[in-house]
Amino acid sequence: MMNTFQYDFSELDVDGERIGRLLGYGEGYQADDFSGLIRELVGNVAPVCSAKAEYRIYPVEEWKNAGKSVTIHGIDFSLKNVVFAQVRKAESFALFICTAGPEPEKLCRKAMEDGDPLASYIYDMIGSEIAERASRLVLLEVRKAAEISGLRVTNRYSPGYCGWDVSEQHKLFELMPGNSCGVSLNASALMNPEKSVSGLIGIGADVNFDPYPCSSCRRTDCLYRMTQERNNVT
Repeated sequence: MMNTFQYDFSELDVDGERIGRLLGYGEGYQADDFSGLIRELVGNVAPVCSAKAEYRIYPVEEWKNAGKSVTIHGIDFSLKNVVFAQVRKAESFALFICTAGPEPEKLCRKAMEDGDPLASYIYDMIGSEIAERASRLVLLEVRKAAEISGLRVTNRYSPGYCGWDVSEQHKLFELMPGNSCGVSLNASALMNPEKSVSGLIGIGADVNFDPYPCSSCRRTDCLYRMTQERNNVT
C-alpha cells in the first residue's frame, strides 16, 4: 500500500532565517537588505509550493553480508559499507519519494533569465530545503506507523549518498510504480523535478536511529553535511 502526503508550506518550517543560516549566516543574523531579500524570495515560493511525499513498506527477503546488499521484492540493492552498517538489522524498509515540486525550479530559472543570479541561487537553496524538510516529515510518518507495532526506525538514506551508488535509484523507482509525487528519472538516475529526494528507512525491533555518519563519507556537497558542519541546523 502506498502512503501519500501533501504538505502545506507552513508545515515545512522553512523561513528566511533558516535559509540565511543554510547560506552561512549564524543564528539570529542581521544582514539587513540581504535578509530582506531572502524573506521576499521565501514569500514568493510559499503560495506556489506543492510539496508531496509517499512511502511504501516492503519486507526484507535476504541479507547478503559479503556483498553488503539486501534483497527487497526480488531486487538486490547494493548498499555499500556505510548504509549497510546502519540498516543491516532492519526487518522491512519504507521506500520513499518526496518532492518540492517544479515551482522552485521555475522561479530559479526565471531569476537567472532576468539577470539575477543571487536570487536564482537562493531559490535553488529554498527548493533543496523544501525537499529535505519533506523527507524529514516522511521519516516522522514512518516512525509513527512503526511505533504502533512496537518497532523502531533507522535514519533515512538516499542513493548517491554515503557511498550508495546513485544508479540504484532506478531499482528504488521500480518498487514505487506510478508514484503520485510525479517524480521521474532520466538515464543518469537524476530526478525530475530536481528538488526531490528518494531513499529508504529501515524498520525493525533491533534497529537504531543514528546520526548520519558524515565522517565516513567523502561527499562534500551534501546539504545535510554542510548544514551540520557549519551551523548545526536541525
